[in-house]
Amino acid sequence: MNDKILLRKPYVGRREQRFVSDALASGWVAPAGPDLTGFEADLASELGVSPDNVLCLSSGTAALQLGLIELGVTAGDDVIVQTATFAATAFAVAHIGANPVFCDVDEITGNLCPERLEFCLRQRALSNNLPAAVVPVDLFGYAADYDSIDAVCKQFGVPVLQDAAEALGTFSQGKAAATHGNLGVLSFNGNKIITTSGGGALVGPAETLAHARHLSTQARDNATWYEHTEIGFNYRMSNILAAVGRAQLERLGDFIETRRRAHDYYVDALPHVDWFPEGVTDQWNHWLSVALLPEGTDAITVCQELQSKGIEARPYWKPMHMQPVFAKNETIGGETAEMFFRRGICLPSGVALNLNELNYVATSLSAAVRESRLMSA
Repeated sequence: MNDKILLRKPYVGRREQRFVSDALASGWVAPAGPDLTGFEADLASELGVSPDNVLCLSSGTAALQLGLIELGVTAGDDVIVQTATFAATAFAVAHIGANPVFCDVDEITGNLCPERLEFCLRQRALSNNLPAAVVPVDLFGYAADYDSIDAVCKQFGVPVLQDAAEALGTFSQGKAAATHGNLGVLSFNGNKIITTSGGGALVGPAETLAHARHLSTQARDNATWYEHTEIGFNYRMSNILAAVGRAQLERLGDFIETRRRAHDYYVDALPHVDWFPEGVTDQWNHWLSVALLPEGTDAITVCQELQSKGIEARPYWKPMHMQPVFAKNETIGGETAEMFFRRGICLPSGVALNLNELNYVATSLSAAVRESRLMSA
């Protein structure tokens, strides 16, 4: 292969160009504008909620931070975070001065383990030290078991912030991703199922989002001059980026279907590997295909071998409790997340992949696994 096969290349075309051109021609280049309002309404329709239940922001991380603030998390609080996740989930907790407490995942969903969570909350309740919030994550577009997680958290009065950054288009337990728990978060970063270049959204009750919207626009009070009674942020999504999002969202179904076909090809071509568990996910958005290599195979070596062949493959997320920056943070379990890290590798899953590229990835992975196992024998 002459060209590098990327993990997930953003797909934009004439439709996005037309939407952006129209937005520029309208003169709405500030954060506010009809495309921003329209994108929130389009997202609301996709999620099955009202437009005032969606707030588009500059990034998924901004949405996480505002979500935590709206749930009442303050400096010094503990927040339980799924240890298997991208660092932004934990960073958002740290940004407001709170303490991430890491909890393991389970082998059924690959996401936050309800049993470990209940054990932690029960123990903390005995010492009157409950966390201020719980943040499950929908890794690779697969859903956590929110029926169980919500039930446990309601029992102890702890709110849930759903990090569905990777899961737009996923449905589980009768709901769309980002509509479980008390609040939910989406991301539209360049590597997500749809992109606005950079951006995210907070999803939740209208009254809560009205206040979050106020904070996201520098918390300016209703006065002729600039009056502020709260600390605000410059976190609103721009109208221009929202125009890109509107064009992308129109093709969400096509993006999902193309990725589904790519994943099915991998599954048929790679019978010797396992795959990230579907668990309670009813409709998966197929954001990334994650192979689980046989135990004893060095996933890092396999990734490096694929990279040498021009294939961008990445290891499963290194758990947060294994990260140097969080070495001193409390952790509940961690063994299952560590197993996924040992075995998991993310394969190219973009919509532009053709059959020759899929075959090249599959045959290269098979060869790399064989070589790794021979070396470790």
